[in-house]
Amino acid sequence: MLDFVTRPQDLDPIEIASRDEISALQFHRMKRSLKHSYENSPFYRKRFDEHGVHPEDLKTLSDLAKFPFTTKTDLRDTYPFGMFAVPREKLVRIHGSSGTTGKPTVVGYTKHDIDVWADVVARSIRASGGRPGDIVHVAYGYGLFTGGLGAHYGAERLGCTVVPISGGMTERQVTLMNDFKPRIIMVTPSYMLSILDEFRRQGIDPRESSIEVGIFGAEPWTNAMRSEIEQAFNMHAVDIYGLSEVMGPGVANECVETKDGLHVWEDHFYPEIIDPVTGAVLPDGELGELVFTTLTKEGLPMVRYRTRDLTRLLPGTARSMRRIEKITGRSDDMIILRGVNVFPTQIEEQILKCGGLAPHFQIELTRAGRMDNMTVHVECAANYTDAAARAQSARELAHHIKSVVGITTKIEVQDPTSIARSEGKAKRVVDNRPKS
Repeated sequence: MLDFVTRPQDLDPIEIASRDEISALQFHRMKRSLKHSYENSPFYRKRFDEHGVHPEDLKTLSDLAKFPFTTKTDLRDTYPFGMFAVPREKLVRIHGSSGTTGKPTVVGYTKHDIDVWADVVARSIRASGGRPGDIVHVAYGYGLFTGGLGAHYGAERLGCTVVPISGGMTERQVTLMNDFKPRIIMVTPSYMLSILDEFRRQGIDPRESSIEVGIFGAEPWTNAMRSEIEQAFNMHAVDIYGLSEVMGPGVANECVETKDGLHVWEDHFYPEIIDPVTGAVLPDGELGELVFTTLTKEGLPMVRYRTRDLTRLLPGTARSMRRIEKITGRSDDMIILRGVNVFPTQIEEQILKCGGLAPHFQIELTRAGRMDNMTVHVECAANYTDAAARAQSARELAHHIKSVVGITTKIEVQDPTSIARSEGKAKRVVDNRPKS
Protein backbone atom coordinates (compact mmCIF):
# COMPACT_ATOMS: atom_id res chain seq x y z
CA MET A 1 0.00 0.00 0.00
CA LEU A 2 1.16 3.53 -0.72
CA ASP A 3 2.01 5.89 2.14
CA PHE A 4 0.22 9.23 2.24
CA VAL A 5 1.72 12.51 3.41
CA THR A 6 -0.57 15.46 4.14
CA ARG A 7 1.01 18.90 3.86
CA PRO A 8 -0.30 21.63 6.22
CA GLN A 9 -0.89 23.92 3.25
CA ASP A 10 -3.36 21.38 1.82
CA LEU A 11 -5.65 21.62 4.86
CA ASP A 12 -8.34 24.07 5.87
CA PRO A 13 -6.78 26.31 8.57
CA ILE A 14 -9.42 25.24 11.12
CA GLU A 15 -8.28 21.61 10.83
CA ILE A 16 -4.99 22.47 12.55
CA ALA A 17 -6.17 25.42 14.66
CA SER A 18 -5.68 25.50 18.42
CA ARG A 19 -8.37 24.09 20.70
CA ASP A 20 -9.07 27.62 21.96
CA GLU A 21 -9.68 28.81 18.39
CA ILE A 22 -11.95 25.85 17.66
CA SER A 23 -13.93 26.36 20.89
CA ALA A 24 -14.36 30.08 20.22
CA LEU A 25 -15.73 29.39 16.74
CA GLN A 26 -18.04 26.69 18.12
CA PHE A 27 -19.45 29.00 20.77
CA HIS A 28 -20.13 31.78 18.25
CA ARG A 29 -21.81 29.41 15.82
CA MET A 30 -23.76 27.56 18.51
CA LYS A 31 -25.33 30.76 19.87
CA ARG A 32 -26.38 31.68 16.34
CA SER A 33 -27.74 28.19 15.60
CA LEU A 34 -29.75 27.99 18.83
CA LYS A 35 -31.22 31.42 18.12
CA HIS A 36 -32.10 30.38 14.56
CA SER A 37 -33.73 27.18 15.81
CA TYR A 38 -35.79 28.96 18.46
CA GLU A 39 -36.95 31.81 16.26
CA ASN A 40 -37.71 29.85 13.09
CA SER A 41 -38.73 26.33 14.09
CA PRO A 42 -42.07 26.05 15.94
CA PHE A 43 -40.93 22.63 17.14
CA TYR A 44 -37.80 23.96 18.84
CA ARG A 45 -39.55 27.03 20.24
CA LYS A 46 -42.13 24.78 21.92
CA ARG A 47 -39.51 22.28 23.10
CA PHE A 48 -37.22 24.98 24.58
CA ASP A 49 -40.16 26.70 26.28
CA GLU A 50 -41.35 23.41 27.78
CA HIS A 51 -37.89 22.87 29.29
CA GLY A 52 -37.55 26.45 30.48
CA VAL A 53 -34.47 27.29 28.39
CA HIS A 54 -33.70 30.09 25.97
CA PRO A 55 -30.80 30.56 23.52
CA GLU A 56 -29.53 33.40 25.73
CA ASP A 57 -28.93 30.84 28.49
CA LEU A 58 -25.86 29.63 26.59
CA LYS A 59 -23.00 31.43 28.34
CA THR A 60 -20.37 28.71 27.75
CA LEU A 61 -20.26 25.58 25.61
CA SER A 62 -20.96 23.47 28.67
CA ASP A 63 -24.33 25.22 29.02
CA LEU A 64 -25.56 23.18 26.09
CA ALA A 65 -26.32 20.44 28.65
CA LYS A 66 -29.26 22.58 29.84
CA PHE A 67 -31.02 22.13 26.49
CA PRO A 68 -33.32 19.17 25.65
CA PHE A 69 -32.37 16.27 23.41
CA THR A 70 -33.81 15.65 19.95
CA THR A 71 -34.57 12.09 18.80
CA LYS A 72 -35.60 10.21 15.68
CA THR A 73 -39.10 9.98 17.16
CA ASP A 74 -39.34 13.79 16.97
CA LEU A 75 -38.76 13.67 13.21
CA ARG A 76 -41.40 10.97 12.80
CA ASP A 77 -43.90 12.84 14.96
CA THR A 78 -43.47 16.02 12.88
CA TYR A 79 -43.49 14.20 9.51
CA PRO A 80 -42.93 15.47 6.90
CA PHE A 81 -41.84 19.11 7.32
CA GLY A 82 -42.71 20.06 10.90
CA MET A 83 -39.15 20.53 12.19
CA PHE A 84 -37.79 22.71 9.41
CA ALA A 85 -36.49 26.16 10.33
CA VAL A 86 -36.92 27.75 6.89
CA PRO A 87 -39.96 28.02 4.62
CA ARG A 88 -40.34 24.89 2.49
CA GLU A 89 -39.67 26.95 -0.66
CA LYS A 90 -36.14 27.69 0.60
CA LEU A 91 -35.24 23.99 0.50
CA VAL A 92 -33.37 22.81 -2.58
CA ARG A 93 -33.16 19.13 -1.60
CA ILE A 94 -35.13 16.60 0.45
CA HIS A 95 -33.76 13.26 1.60
CA GLY A 96 -35.36 10.64 3.80
CA SER A 97 -35.14 7.19 5.32
CA SER A 98 -36.91 4.17 3.88
CA GLY A 99 -39.46 4.09 6.69
CA THR A 100 -39.29 0.29 6.94
CA THR A 101 -39.80 0.42 10.72
CA GLY A 102 -42.43 3.17 10.78
CA LYS A 103 -42.88 6.61 9.27
CA PRO A 104 -39.81 7.71 7.30
CA THR A 105 -37.64 10.50 8.65
CA VAL A 106 -37.44 13.47 6.28
CA VAL A 107 -34.55 15.93 6.15
CA GLY A 108 -34.18 19.08 4.06
CA TYR A 109 -31.31 21.24 2.84
CA THR A 110 -30.97 24.84 1.75
CA LYS A 111 -28.41 25.82 -0.89
CA HIS A 112 -26.08 26.83 1.95
CA ASP A 113 -26.54 23.41 3.58
CA ILE A 114 -25.65 21.62 0.33
CA ASP A 115 -22.51 23.75 0.04
CA VAL A 116 -21.45 22.92 3.60
CA TRP A 117 -22.17 19.25 3.00
CA ALA A 118 -20.04 19.24 -0.15
CA ASP A 119 -17.23 20.96 1.75
CA VAL A 120 -17.14 18.47 4.65
CA VAL A 121 -17.30 15.45 2.33
CA ALA A 122 -14.50 16.95 0.21
CA ARG A 123 -12.50 17.40 3.43
CA SER A 124 -13.26 13.78 4.34
CA ILE A 125 -12.10 12.45 0.97
CA ARG A 126 -8.91 14.49 1.25
CA ALA A 127 -8.31 13.16 4.77
CA SER A 128 -8.73 9.65 3.32
CA GLY A 129 -5.96 10.31 0.81
CA GLY A 130 -8.00 11.61 -2.11
CA ARG A 131 -6.69 14.41 -4.27
CA PRO A 132 -8.05 16.62 -7.09
CA GLY A 133 -8.07 14.72 -10.37
CA ASP A 134 -8.68 11.30 -8.80
CA ILE A 135 -11.40 9.11 -10.29
CA VAL A 136 -13.91 8.24 -7.54
CA HIS A 137 -16.18 5.22 -7.99
CA VAL A 138 -19.33 5.97 -5.95
CA ALA A 139 -21.19 2.74 -5.18
CA TYR A 140 -23.33 4.15 -2.38
CA GLY A 141 -27.02 4.19 -3.27
CA TYR A 142 -28.40 7.32 -4.91
CA GLY A 143 -31.89 8.68 -4.25
CA LEU A 144 -33.44 9.47 -0.87
CA PHE A 145 -30.50 7.76 0.90
CA THR A 146 -27.90 10.46 1.58
CA GLY A 147 -24.86 8.31 0.78
CA GLY A 148 -24.66 8.53 -3.00
CA LEU A 149 -25.33 12.21 -3.57
CA GLY A 150 -23.37 13.21 -0.47
CA ALA A 151 -20.28 11.38 -1.73
CA HIS A 152 -20.89 12.66 -5.27
CA TYR A 153 -21.04 16.36 -4.40
CA GLY A 154 -18.05 16.09 -2.07
CA ALA A 155 -15.90 14.37 -4.69
CA GLU A 156 -16.80 17.01 -7.27
CA ARG A 157 -16.08 19.79 -4.75
CA LEU A 158 -12.59 18.35 -4.22
CA GLY A 159 -12.02 18.37 -7.98
CA CYS A 160 -12.34 14.64 -8.62
CA THR A 161 -13.89 12.77 -11.54
CA VAL A 162 -17.00 10.92 -10.32
CA VAL A 163 -18.32 7.58 -11.60
CA PRO A 164 -21.91 7.64 -10.19
CA ILE A 165 -22.69 3.95 -10.55
CA SER A 166 -24.74 3.66 -7.31
CA GLY A 167 -25.37 0.22 -5.75
CA GLY A 168 -26.21 -3.04 -7.49
CA MET A 169 -25.15 -4.54 -10.82
CA THR A 170 -22.10 -6.02 -9.12
CA GLU A 171 -20.72 -7.60 -12.29
CA ARG A 172 -20.84 -4.21 -14.00
CA GLN A 173 -19.19 -2.57 -10.96
CA VAL A 174 -16.13 -4.77 -11.47
CA THR A 175 -16.13 -4.23 -15.23
CA LEU A 176 -16.15 -0.44 -14.86
CA MET A 177 -13.51 -0.55 -12.14
CA ASN A 178 -11.25 -2.47 -14.52
CA ASP A 179 -12.05 -0.18 -17.46
CA PHE A 180 -12.07 3.26 -15.79
CA LYS A 181 -9.26 2.59 -13.28
CA PRO A 182 -10.64 4.61 -10.32
CA ARG A 183 -8.21 5.37 -7.50
CA ILE A 184 -10.94 5.65 -4.84
CA ILE A 185 -14.13 3.73 -4.10
CA MET A 186 -16.89 4.95 -1.75
CA VAL A 187 -19.23 2.15 -0.65
CA THR A 188 -20.58 0.28 2.37
CA PRO A 189 -18.07 -2.28 3.70
CA SER A 190 -20.58 -5.13 3.36
CA TYR A 191 -21.12 -4.35 -0.33
CA MET A 192 -17.37 -4.11 -0.83
CA LEU A 193 -17.24 -7.76 0.21
CA SER A 194 -19.74 -8.55 -2.55
CA ILE A 195 -17.53 -6.69 -5.03
CA LEU A 196 -14.57 -8.72 -3.75
CA ASP A 197 -16.53 -11.94 -4.38
CA GLU A 198 -17.24 -10.78 -7.94
CA PHE A 199 -13.55 -10.06 -8.60
CA ARG A 200 -12.77 -13.62 -7.60
CA ARG A 201 -15.70 -15.07 -9.55
CA GLN A 202 -14.36 -13.40 -12.68
CA GLY A 203 -10.87 -14.71 -11.97
CA ILE A 204 -9.44 -11.20 -11.49
CA ASP A 205 -6.83 -10.60 -8.80
CA PRO A 206 -8.26 -7.77 -6.65
CA ARG A 207 -4.73 -6.79 -5.62
CA GLU A 208 -4.08 -5.81 -9.23
CA SER A 209 -6.99 -3.35 -9.28
CA SER A 210 -6.40 0.39 -9.48
CA ILE A 211 -8.11 1.07 -6.13
CA GLU A 212 -5.76 2.60 -3.56
CA VAL A 213 -8.34 3.95 -1.09
CA GLY A 214 -11.76 2.70 0.01
CA ILE A 215 -13.95 5.11 1.99
CA PHE A 216 -16.45 2.95 3.86
CA GLY A 217 -19.43 4.01 5.95
CA ALA A 218 -23.19 3.75 6.60
CA GLU A 219 -22.82 0.71 8.89
CA PRO A 220 -20.58 -0.37 11.78
CA TRP A 221 -17.52 -2.40 10.77
CA THR A 222 -14.54 -3.71 12.65
CA ASN A 223 -10.78 -3.32 12.34
CA ALA A 224 -10.72 -7.03 11.51
CA MET A 225 -12.92 -6.25 8.50
CA ARG A 226 -10.56 -3.39 7.61
CA SER A 227 -7.63 -5.81 7.60
CA GLU A 228 -9.54 -8.35 5.50
CA ILE A 229 -10.37 -5.75 2.81
CA GLU A 230 -6.96 -4.08 2.85
CA GLN A 231 -5.13 -7.36 2.38
CA ALA A 232 -7.51 -8.54 -0.34
CA PHE A 233 -7.13 -5.35 -2.42
CA ASN A 234 -3.72 -4.02 -1.29
CA MET A 235 -5.45 -0.74 -0.46
CA HIS A 236 -6.23 1.61 2.43
CA ALA A 237 -9.67 1.17 4.02
CA VAL A 238 -10.80 4.35 5.76
CA ASP A 239 -13.91 5.01 7.86
CA ILE A 240 -16.38 7.84 7.13
CA TYR A 241 -19.22 8.68 9.52
CA GLY A 242 -22.49 10.52 9.14
CA LEU A 243 -26.22 10.27 9.48
CA SER A 244 -28.95 11.96 7.50
CA GLU A 245 -30.49 13.71 10.52
CA VAL A 246 -27.25 15.57 11.21
CA MET A 247 -26.11 16.04 7.59
CA GLY A 248 -25.29 12.80 5.82
CA PRO A 249 -21.83 11.31 5.23
CA GLY A 250 -18.99 13.64 6.13
CA VAL A 251 -19.68 14.45 9.78
CA ALA A 252 -16.41 12.74 10.75
CA ASN A 253 -13.66 10.84 8.97
CA GLU A 254 -10.48 8.91 9.63
CA CYS A 255 -7.18 10.29 8.42
CA VAL A 256 -5.42 7.76 6.21
CA GLU A 257 -2.02 8.41 7.76
CA THR A 258 -3.16 7.36 11.25
CA LYS A 259 -6.48 5.40 11.03
CA ASP A 260 -6.86 5.91 14.76
CA GLY A 261 -10.44 7.12 15.00
CA LEU A 262 -12.60 9.57 13.11
CA HIS A 263 -11.92 13.29 13.40
CA VAL A 264 -15.20 15.17 13.89
CA TRP A 265 -15.42 18.27 11.72
CA GLU A 266 -16.07 20.32 14.83
CA ASP A 267 -16.45 23.64 13.03
CA HIS A 268 -19.85 22.35 11.82
CA PHE A 269 -20.87 19.62 14.29
CA TYR A 270 -20.53 19.81 18.08
CA PRO A 271 -20.18 16.36 19.69
CA GLU A 272 -21.11 15.21 23.19
CA ILE A 273 -20.98 11.79 24.83
CA ILE A 274 -23.81 11.02 27.25
CA ASP A 275 -24.82 8.18 29.51
CA PRO A 276 -27.48 6.46 27.35
CA VAL A 277 -29.62 5.76 30.44
CA THR A 278 -29.41 8.98 32.46
CA GLY A 279 -28.59 11.47 29.69
CA ALA A 280 -25.76 12.95 31.76
CA VAL A 281 -22.81 14.37 29.80
CA LEU A 282 -19.70 12.22 30.19
CA PRO A 283 -16.09 13.47 30.08
CA ASP A 284 -13.90 12.86 27.05
CA GLY A 285 -12.57 9.31 27.05
CA GLU A 286 -15.71 7.77 28.60
CA LEU A 287 -17.78 5.32 26.56
CA GLY A 288 -21.36 6.41 25.91
CA GLU A 289 -23.90 7.55 23.33
CA LEU A 290 -22.86 10.10 20.72
CA VAL A 291 -24.94 13.30 20.54
CA PHE A 292 -24.58 16.06 17.92
CA THR A 293 -25.61 19.70 17.70
CA THR A 294 -25.31 21.25 14.25
CA LEU A 295 -23.57 24.63 14.15
CA THR A 296 -24.16 25.82 10.59
CA LYS A 297 -27.29 24.10 9.25
CA GLU A 298 -30.18 26.28 8.08
CA GLY A 299 -32.94 23.99 6.81
CA LEU A 300 -33.05 21.44 9.61
CA PRO A 301 -30.85 22.41 12.55
CA MET A 302 -30.36 19.66 15.12
CA VAL A 303 -30.00 20.42 18.83
CA ARG A 304 -28.49 17.59 20.88
CA TYR A 305 -29.55 14.83 18.48
CA ARG A 306 -29.20 11.37 20.03
CA THR A 307 -27.51 9.19 17.41
CA ARG A 308 -27.74 5.90 19.42
CA ASP A 309 -24.15 5.22 18.29
CA LEU A 310 -21.82 4.10 21.08
CA THR A 311 -18.30 5.55 21.16
CA ARG A 312 -16.00 7.87 23.10
CA LEU A 313 -14.42 11.28 22.39
CA LEU A 314 -10.62 11.36 22.15
CA PRO A 315 -8.05 14.13 21.60
CA GLY A 316 -7.03 15.08 18.07
CA THR A 317 -3.97 13.52 16.44
CA ALA A 318 -3.54 14.12 12.69
CA ARG A 319 -5.93 17.08 13.06
CA SER A 320 -6.65 19.37 16.02
CA MET A 321 -10.30 18.39 16.07
CA ARG A 322 -11.36 15.66 18.48
CA ARG A 323 -11.82 12.08 17.35
CA ILE A 324 -14.55 9.56 17.95
CA GLU A 325 -13.45 5.99 18.47
CA LYS A 326 -14.43 3.70 15.60
CA ILE A 327 -18.12 2.90 16.09
CA THR A 328 -18.81 -0.82 16.28
CA GLY A 329 -22.23 -0.78 17.92
CA ARG A 330 -25.47 1.11 18.42
CA SER A 331 -27.59 1.10 21.52
CA ASP A 332 -30.61 0.12 19.39
CA ASP A 333 -28.67 -2.66 17.59
CA MET A 334 -27.55 -4.23 20.83
CA ILE A 335 -28.87 -7.74 21.43
CA ILE A 336 -29.44 -8.74 25.04
CA LEU A 337 -29.19 -12.52 25.10
CA ARG A 338 -29.65 -14.23 28.44
CA GLY A 339 -28.33 -11.13 30.21
CA VAL A 340 -25.29 -10.60 27.94
CA ASN A 341 -25.00 -7.53 25.70
CA VAL A 342 -24.03 -8.57 22.16
CA PHE A 343 -23.31 -6.46 19.07
CA PRO A 344 -23.25 -7.87 15.51
CA THR A 345 -19.71 -6.53 15.05
CA GLN A 346 -18.53 -8.79 17.89
CA ILE A 347 -19.79 -11.80 15.94
CA GLU A 348 -18.18 -10.49 12.76
CA GLU A 349 -14.85 -10.22 14.54
CA GLN A 350 -14.95 -13.87 15.59
CA ILE A 351 -15.96 -15.04 12.09
CA LEU A 352 -12.93 -13.30 10.64
CA LYS A 353 -10.69 -15.38 12.93
CA CYS A 354 -11.89 -18.58 11.24
CA GLY A 355 -10.07 -19.39 8.01
CA GLY A 356 -12.82 -21.77 6.88
CA LEU A 357 -15.53 -19.09 6.91
CA ALA A 358 -16.41 -16.22 4.59
CA PRO A 359 -17.34 -12.81 6.08
CA HIS A 360 -21.02 -13.07 5.06
CA PHE A 361 -23.35 -13.78 7.97
CA GLN A 362 -26.72 -13.16 9.55
CA ILE A 363 -27.84 -13.54 13.15
CA GLU A 364 -31.23 -15.15 13.85
CA LEU A 365 -32.91 -14.75 17.24
CA THR A 366 -35.55 -17.27 18.36
CA ARG A 367 -37.25 -18.23 21.61
CA ALA A 368 -37.93 -21.71 22.95
CA GLY A 369 -40.21 -21.45 25.96
CA ARG A 370 -38.70 -18.68 28.08
CA MET A 371 -35.19 -19.01 26.65
CA ASP A 372 -33.84 -16.76 23.90
CA ASN A 373 -31.50 -18.44 21.44
CA MET A 374 -29.10 -17.18 18.80
CA THR A 375 -28.17 -18.91 15.55
CA VAL A 376 -25.36 -17.52 13.42
CA HIS A 377 -25.83 -18.31 9.74
CA VAL A 378 -22.47 -17.96 8.02
CA GLU A 379 -21.02 -19.04 4.68
CA CYS A 380 -18.13 -21.42 4.33
CA ALA A 381 -15.06 -20.28 2.43
CA ALA A 382 -14.84 -21.55 -1.15
CA ASN A 383 -12.22 -24.20 -0.33
CA TYR A 384 -13.91 -25.46 2.88
CA THR A 385 -17.13 -26.88 1.46
CA ASP A 386 -17.00 -30.54 2.58
CA ALA A 387 -19.01 -31.63 5.61
CA ALA A 388 -16.02 -32.27 7.87
CA ALA A 389 -14.51 -28.84 7.17
CA ARG A 390 -17.84 -27.13 7.81
CA ALA A 391 -18.31 -28.96 11.10
CA GLN A 392 -14.82 -27.98 12.22
CA SER A 393 -15.44 -24.33 11.27
CA ALA A 394 -18.73 -24.34 13.20
CA ARG A 395 -17.01 -25.71 16.31
CA GLU A 396 -14.21 -23.16 15.98
CA LEU A 397 -16.60 -20.22 15.66
CA ALA A 398 -18.82 -21.40 18.54
CA HIS A 399 -15.70 -21.65 20.71
CA HIS A 400 -14.52 -18.13 19.82
CA ILE A 401 -17.95 -16.62 20.51
CA LYS A 402 -18.25 -18.43 23.83
CA SER A 403 -14.72 -17.48 24.90
CA VAL A 404 -14.79 -13.81 23.83
CA VAL A 405 -18.45 -12.75 23.84
CA GLY A 406 -19.60 -15.10 26.59
CA ILE A 407 -22.66 -16.72 25.02
CA THR A 408 -23.48 -20.13 23.60
CA THR A 409 -24.71 -20.01 20.00
CA LYS A 410 -25.81 -22.43 17.32
CA ILE A 411 -23.73 -22.17 14.14
CA GLU A 412 -25.15 -22.99 10.71
CA VAL A 413 -22.38 -23.10 8.09
CA GLN A 414 -23.99 -22.65 4.69
CA ASP A 415 -22.97 -22.80 1.03
CA PRO A 416 -21.03 -19.93 -0.56
CA THR A 417 -23.32 -17.11 -1.80
CA SER A 418 -26.32 -18.52 0.10
CA ILE A 419 -26.74 -15.54 2.45
CA ALA A 420 -28.52 -12.57 0.91
CA ARG A 421 -26.18 -9.82 -0.23
CA SER A 422 -26.93 -6.17 0.47
CA GLU A 423 -26.29 -3.38 -2.00
CA GLY A 424 -26.45 -0.88 0.85
CA LYS A 425 -26.57 -1.39 4.60
CA ALA A 426 -26.34 -5.05 5.56
CA LYS A 427 -29.23 -6.54 7.56
CA ARG A 428 -27.30 -8.45 10.20
CA VAL A 429 -30.05 -9.39 12.67
CA VAL A 430 -33.35 -11.20 12.03
CA ASP A 431 -35.49 -11.30 15.16
CA ASN A 432 -37.96 -14.18 14.97
CA ARG A 433 -38.86 -14.10 18.68
CA PRO A 434 -42.59 -13.79 19.48
CA LYS A 435 -43.62 -10.15 19.79
CA SER A 436 -45.93 -10.64 22.75
